[in-house]
Amino acid sequence: MAGAKERVRVAGRELTLTNLDKIIYPETGTTKADVLAYYAAVAHVLIPAAANRPATRKRWVNGVGTAEQPGEVFFQKNLEDSAPGWLPRAAITHKERTIFYPLVNDPATLTWFGQINSLEIHVPQWQVDSHGRQLNPDRLVLDLDPGVGAGLAECVEVAFLARSILQDIGLEPVPVTSGSKGIHLYAGLDGSQTSDQISAFAHELARALEADHPDLAVSDMKKTLRKGKVLVDWSQNSAAKTTIVPYSLRGRHAPTVAAPRTWRELSSPNLKHLDYKAVMRRVKDGKDPFATVEHGGGHPGSPEQVTHDGGAHQRLERYRSMRDPNATPEPFSGVSGSGDTFVIQEHHASRLHFDFRLEHEGVLVSWALPKGVPESGGKNHLAVQTEDHPLDYARFEGTIPKGQYGAGEVTIWDHGTYELEKWINGREVIATLTGSEGGGLGGTKKFALIHTGRGQGKDAEGQWLIHLMDKDHHTFHPRRAVPEDEPDADDAAEEESAQDGAPEDGPVQKEQQEPTITKPAAPLRAEDFRPMMATAGTAADLQGSDWQFELKWDGVRALIVADGTKVRLISRNGNDVTATYPELTDRACWPDGAFIADGEIFAVGPSGKPDFGVLQGRMKLTRAGDVAKARTVIPVRLMLFDLLADAGEDLRRLPFGKRRQRLEEFYRPSDCPVELSPVLDEKIEHILESTQELGLEGVMAKRTDSRYVSGQRTRTWIKIKLEQTQEVVVGGWRPGKGGRQGSVGSLLVGIPDGTRLRYVGRVGSGFSTRELEELRQKVDDLARKTSPFDDVPREDASDAHWVTPRLVGEVTFGEWTGAGKLRHPVWRGWRLDKNADEVVPEA
Repeated sequence: MAGAKERVRVAGRELTLTNLDKIIYPETGTTKADVLAYYAAVAHVLIPAAANRPATRKRWVNGVGTAEQPGEVFFQKNLEDSAPGWLPRAAITHKERTIFYPLVNDPATLTWFGQINSLEIHVPQWQVDSHGRQLNPDRLVLDLDPGVGAGLAECVEVAFLARSILQDIGLEPVPVTSGSKGIHLYAGLDGSQTSDQISAFAHELARALEADHPDLAVSDMKKTLRKGKVLVDWSQNSAAKTTIVPYSLRGRHAPTVAAPRTWRELSSPNLKHLDYKAVMRRVKDGKDPFATVEHGGGHPGSPEQVTHDGGAHQRLERYRSMRDPNATPEPFSGVSGSGDTFVIQEHHASRLHFDFRLEHEGVLVSWALPKGVPESGGKNHLAVQTEDHPLDYARFEGTIPKGQYGAGEVTIWDHGTYELEKWINGREVIATLTGSEGGGLGGTKKFALIHTGRGQGKDAEGQWLIHLMDKDHHTFHPRRAVPEDEPDADDAAEEESAQDGAPEDGPVQKEQQEPTITKPAAPLRAEDFRPMMATAGTAADLQGSDWQFELKWDGVRALIVADGTKVRLISRNGNDVTATYPELTDRACWPDGAFIADGEIFAVGPSGKPDFGVLQGRMKLTRAGDVAKARTVIPVRLMLFDLLADAGEDLRRLPFGKRRQRLEEFYRPSDCPVELSPVLDEKIEHILESTQELGLEGVMAKRTDSRYVSGQRTRTWIKIKLEQTQEVVVGGWRPGKGGRQGSVGSLLVGIPDGTRLRYVGRVGSGFSTRELEELRQKVDDLARKTSPFDDVPREDASDAHWVTPRLVGEVTFGEWTGAGKLRHPVWRGWRLDKNADEVVPEA
């Protein structure tokens, strides 16, 4: 770990580790290298405790700080756009919002956490299955939290009392000194009960302890009741709650750990919380008290012990419920596997289909392919996700008797191992399969399985496509994907029968039927086309791929949507801005026919360069008279850089290099203010030097093999800025003084971070006179009584007025401070083309 930067390979993944000598825990001198070394040493015991559980992280970007000056901490649920594609994740929908949580399933993910200073890892007591669905909890937890006047000794006393109750009902709890104040008690469960049921049981247990020992234990959260007592916090069994995972570091002043302990240790008068060095020594010596939770369980009211298999016993319930072990030769045991097995089986049921199975999370995740395995990347096949199968099904060949589910002959078409590139439960899988000699694959093939997002309810779960990523069609994106072999009239029946084969005699029970795939709609809809977004980066991010370079135009994004008679301009946030820029929508300026193109609208300033500030004078205008006047003083131009659809053909799945070729064939030079963004055929270092000399904003780098991903930010497009800019959301303002008396002195701005607005500073310079005149009206219209931020310094909040966080602007700034604030921000202008929830940290 010596040095400041290293390229390492962890569990088959390459990662770049930076700032290894950075001090993360100032009071002990513990560095990032020490943190990474710790997580590498405990990965084999931490991962089983965290695997397949949506992880929430607490991240200290600049270290934990000291008691006098604590470091700034961020809670992170949603996986950042910069996360590597191979990192396992699960999409969990909360009300109307979907969050992509990371899953700590491998050492490489743990190393990546350490690299970005995500020190604490918190998880729920339940896992997700291969469909992305929440399972029942497989463990119970009690958080023994000492109130004022109580300490670790009192927590130990309550722990032993709770242990007696849990043992009486067949559970053997394991204590974990939390690394903070108290003790966590865990007990393994068999997954037969819901989170609500387990939470209710834990609540009753807490009440019983309180009733029997009122001077020692309390079950109520009120702080006034906790003095000198231990709170038995049962609430962390709620499906919505998380607990720090065993073996996770703590973001306290010393690098303590949530450390599993033995009951013998707990009875020691010298018991104390352990730091990371002590835990490393214990793990090296083979001590893992938490293994009994991961490898055994039971449930309230039953002493039965069950074998813990990462939730596989729950995932196989549906498989087992659909089959009679006395009537079919199919396997039921669920043996352990190597982790990377695949099998493709030929299944002669009521109709021939193929079953495509990948080992994942202790089961064979399975899809039925009604039309078999695709043989080229130009033709996608339908795939129907079916119930998970036990791992020993990978070796199954034989005849399923008539009248049984899936009746018919099953043979192995090919089998072998696979290398996983990406797995989002219930959404997307990319894997390279290496088959057996003489197998049907004919060697090594890379496939993408993509959930289509079509259908409703249960009918939507199984609807996927499978795509062969060959050298001509090797990238495939999940959004808006449509099969190129459109189903024919009797496909619906074929797909229904391909659900691992329905019984030939009699109908399938309703609960045993898998969803059928509905025929996708063919016509292209303009509303389905949203701009693809780039990720901020540097020239160092451009290694190992073929990139094309263009200038970054300092303006606003627009999609050009045309039919046979008119041309419309749609902003990035979906607003129709055609009336604002009529010089760009003259039908004579564009080729005939329907098309959708992507470009940037900009205005040229006095220096002859694109000037975002000048463009502000056009962005807000909609009335024809105002626009006509402004056109003479602020003419605009449109720089085209992508073609998304032409003559009814969706081009987004073509590689960018081919789309660029189509764009050049599409574009026709004219006197209209529409240009083709030129390709810069030089080394990126030379381009950046020239760009800086000319005072331009920066460079866009686009991978030539990149598909167009509507509405998403990707790393196949990298924006390299020469001047630091940041989009911000306005959440408040402070009154002006002197010449600004009665107006706005400065805006308080932030960046969305999950459900909160993270405060990043105040900006009071860079406003034009006209903007200052408009500002007061804007903020007054959005006035609210409470702050939308949760961390505004007292000096900034003292005379602040708060506003609903809807307005988006852009600033330039010098750098990020150690506390995560903008240094010397200067206002650039409003971003009327963007919504508040689209704002992300640019650097």
